[in-house]
This record gives sequence, structure tokens and C-alpha cells, in this order.
Amino acid sequence: MSLLSVTDLRLTFGGLVAIDGLSFSVHEAEIVSVIGPNGAGKTSAFNCVTGFYRPTSGRITLRGKDLPGLRPSAIAGLGVARTFQNLRLFGELSVLDNVRAGSHLWLRQSVLDALLHTPRYRRSERECTEQAHHWLDFVGLRGDRYGQARNLPYGEQRRTEIARALARRPDLLLLDEPAAGLNHGEKAEMLDLIRRIQALGVAIVLIEHDMGLVMEVSERVVVLNFGREIADGRPEDVRRDPAVIEAYLGGDTSARDETGATERTESADAEATGKDGAAGGDTDA
Repeated sequence: MSLLSVTDLRLTFGGLVAIDGLSFSVHEAEIVSVIGPNGAGKTSAFNCVTGFYRPTSGRITLRGKDLPGLRPSAIAGLGVARTFQNLRLFGELSVLDNVRAGSHLWLRQSVLDALLHTPRYRRSERECTEQAHHWLDFVGLRGDRYGQARNLPYGEQRRTEIARALARRPDLLLLDEPAAGLNHGEKAEMLDLIRRIQALGVAIVLIEHDMGLVMEVSERVVVLNFGREIADGRPEDVRRDPAVIEAYLGGDTSARDETGATERTESADAEATGKDGAAGGDTDA
């Protein structure tokens, strides 16, 4: 059985079709990338999986349990965590408290424990803080973890958001453009981090526009265009798919290939003519 299964998913907003018949699956500890041009429906699919949107039709299951209709908090409780395209940190809180907030699903304390500061409350808070430090170390945070989150550099805020998601102890992690805004070195570190998360046994679904990162880290790639799935397969197969090339570059791929071949032939002819002319001039001299 797949960990996550999406079948014939359709999402509309009035007359606008955001997702049109999307189907894909994710297995345990697998990395699947969902790619496509801007507006293809990628983040809308994430929002359906996590309960922020209720799909118009179709089915989404996690280990066979239907997700549509459940609250986002209930879906998180089933083992699904996510990050967002636009950072959603609590800027006024410390970096450490942001990650501690991700631990609320498994804290073993009641309201009464919190009010009375019982031994169980103190043990739970201590474990929560230890776990927050652990995940900040895991993602490689170098900034001040006791200062306000909003004061961190952008790349460090990305790491903090991933640490908060990991603090939920998920089985499935949805990463929405984790490499956006990162420099070359930070992207290399992000690629390594994604692999280390997978090594923990966590399945990852990745939305990303950096095709180098996608092709390097993904086991399968799902391609959307105008809400429709146009490809699903191994990275090396998807990158050669004519429908994918057309979606990204536009136009007729066969015509473009013929035009490119003609241009290359003409260029080669011109270069050869130039060389012949130069050689003839040397002879005349």
C-alpha cells in the first residue's frame, strides 16, 4: 500500500479549474517532486493534501485513510507536515520557540498540568526543548536560536521552518520550494538536508523550480501543466518527455527540433565557407 495516494483530484474555484484529474502516489521514504510552470496547480495540490482546501472531487488517502474533510490539525496528527512557499514563522517568537511549537502534537501534558506546573509538565517541557535543539542541530542552523526568528537571514529561516516541521515527527513531509531564494552553496546544503531527512525514513514530496536540484534528489517526478498531469516517471525519462519540454519552453517540439537542426546545418556551412575562404586567401598570398 502507498503511503500517500492521490486519485483523480479535481479542484475548482467557480469557473476556474486549478487541478484537473491529478493522480500520483508516494511510497514510504520516497522522494517525489511535483514540478510545472507557475500556476500549474502544485501548491493547490499541497493545500488539498493538508486540508487547507477541500477538493471538488477525487480521493486523497494516507495509508488508506481518506483525508478530504479532515481539519488540517487532524491531518497533521496522522503524520503529515509541510513547509510553505512563503515563510510562515512566528517572527516575534524565538527561533527555539518556533520549533518547540511544532512539538505540540506529541506533548504529554494537560491544561491542569500547565497551570500547576506539575512534574509531568516540567518533564514534557524539558523534552520539548531538547527536541527543538536536536532538530535545529539536524538542519544545521548557525544563527542565534534564542533571538527572534524574524532577525535570521532568509536561508536560516528556511532551515528553521523545516526544523519545526520535523519536530512533528512526520511520516510524510511536503516541502514547497525549499530552495527558493538560496544561493548556490545553500542549495547544495539543502540537497544534502533533504537526503538526510529521507534517511530518517520520512517520505518527501517536493515542489521546486530548480531543475538541477529536482533531477539530483528525486526518485520520481510528477509534472503538472494548467492543472493537468502530463508526466510521471523517473527524472531521466521526464526530462526527455516532449510534453514536458513543450510545457516549459512552449511551441511544437518537433518543429523546434527541425528548426534547430536547420540552424545548426546553416551555421556549419557558414563556418566551413569561412574557413575555405581564409585558406584560399593564404594560398593567394
